[in-house]
Amino acid sequence: MPSGWRFVTPSESLPGANVRPDPVHPTYTHLRDLYFSQNPNYTGRFLVPTLYDTKSKRIVSNESSEIIRMFYTEFNALLPSSYAAIDLLPPALRADIEATNEWTYNDINNGVYKSGFATSAPAYEDSVATLFRALDRAEEHLATNHAEGKEPYYFGSQITEADVRLYTTIVRFDAVYVQHFKCNLRDIRSGYPALHRWVRKLYWDEPAFRETTQFEHIRKHYTQSHKQINPFGITPAGPVPDILGLDEEVAAVRVAVGRKA
Repeated sequence: MPSGWRFVTPSESLPGANVRPDPVHPTYTHLRDLYFSQNPNYTGRFLVPTLYDTKSKRIVSNESSEIIRMFYTEFNALLPSSYAAIDLLPPALRADIEATNEWTYNDINNGVYKSGFATSAPAYEDSVATLFRALDRAEEHLATNHAEGKEPYYFGSQITEADVRLYTTIVRFDAVYVQHFKCNLRDIRSGYPALHRWVRKLYWDEPAFRETTQFEHIRKHYTQSHKQINPFGITPAGPVPDILGLDEEVAAVRVAVGRKA
């Protein structure tokens, strides 16, 4: 993808309810067109998500940590009361969420990219070790919650920002990061039972997560856009399925569970 993120064309039929051409600028074919409309001399990266104000015709932000918090309250007047009442950053948990976000972002969300885009063996080895230490830390937290009955979400019975920010990396992990970014010390489905249980709960039981996760787009974006990693743009066939059912386990896990029983 030398031109960066592109919009679907009117003649294409791709999976996903909101996969459509730019609804505001019919002639724009790529996200870069939006950036150049703001600054014809723009030389930075064309990042997603991009929050665009259709009235002022300006990009508001392309930083996900800012955008997610704007959405908490800025549009409440336009929402049904049931949605406006949702609080992903409750005051009682804010300090814990902020502390978790710090290492989750640096070592997991960004850790997969540090590993995948490393240009030397030492840089890769350092990054992937840091990533898996952080995954171990998240696994321990969720396993402790499970043992203490503090489930099913990261901080107990309520979905919070910590769930949203970790989910985006974990749900993609087996599908792309294991092979594409060489994050293969373990996968989620066979190496992290608590994380596996948690991510499946979000995907299968919370429609907002499942409906905004499109594995075909995830696979093809990564494997066909990073030519320095995958020069022929071949998309691996597995893993199959993309995500296991709530009560399914891979064979190795079933055997291990059977032995413990």
